[in-house]
Amino acid sequence: MAVVLLVALALLLVGGLYSALAPRPAEATTATATADDVEEGRILFLANCASCHGLNAEGGQVNDGLNAGPSLIGAGAASVDFQVGTGRMPLAQSGPQAEEVSKIRFSQEQIDQMAAYVASLAPGPAIPTEDVLDTSEATAEEIARGAAIFRTNCAMCHNTQGKGGALTAGKYAPSLDGVEARYIYEAMTTGPQSMPVFNDNTIAPEDKTAIIAWLTADSEQRPDPGGWTLGSLGPVSEGLFAWIAGIGLLIGCSVWLGLKSS
Repeated sequence: MAVVLLVALALLLVGGLYSALAPRPAEATTATATADDVEEGRILFLANCASCHGLNAEGGQVNDGLNAGPSLIGAGAASVDFQVGTGRMPLAQSGPQAEEVSKIRFSQEQIDQMAAYVASLAPGPAIPTEDVLDTSEATAEEIARGAAIFRTNCAMCHNTQGKGGALTAGKYAPSLDGVEARYIYEAMTTGPQSMPVFNDNTIAPEDKTAIIAWLTADSEQRPDPGGWTLGSLGPVSEGLFAWIAGIGLLIGCSVWLGLKSS
């Protein structure tokens, strides 16, 4: 019994210390949002989102029992800002994944109100502040570190240059060219669609900023190592070029040898 008691106390001590000292992900609060903002957000949600996500954001149901829309409880303000701000939501049509559209149906004020309402339901990832998005003074070392982190965690889907790539079942990882810094950060913290969630325990906020610094750096800060980039799409375009060029060379050699023999 003494051994069991010691093990239980040790587990309690370790769990308590971890809960107290472990870094916590950013949580969306309604501290800066007024009650009117939350209420206006609720009205907008009921009019535009509840048909899929449920009247209380608990997730919608369709006749066959499958979820028409996931629960948004705990999704946080960042998820709303990303999905609605990029035009992916409200969903235009069913498909393998939500498509980004250029024509946004809501103003930024309305998006903020809906985000405040969803944030009021339960803690979740917050909309990033300007200080973590500012990369104007990023050093060459930070940009290089961001590139290394990106290649380790993101390149298998988005390509080593962030140009995007194909996934399974008709899905794809979108190109990151020209994407606003806030949306890149929010995608990392919320994990939209097929993307995993990179919380602050997985990638620290300063490392997320370094990734954004690399993705948004100009061509002088991201020098090309040389050669024909072929769209920077990696082995797909490179393999296609090698196949066509290789087959073309073999055909040319065959024709030349045939002419020589005749």
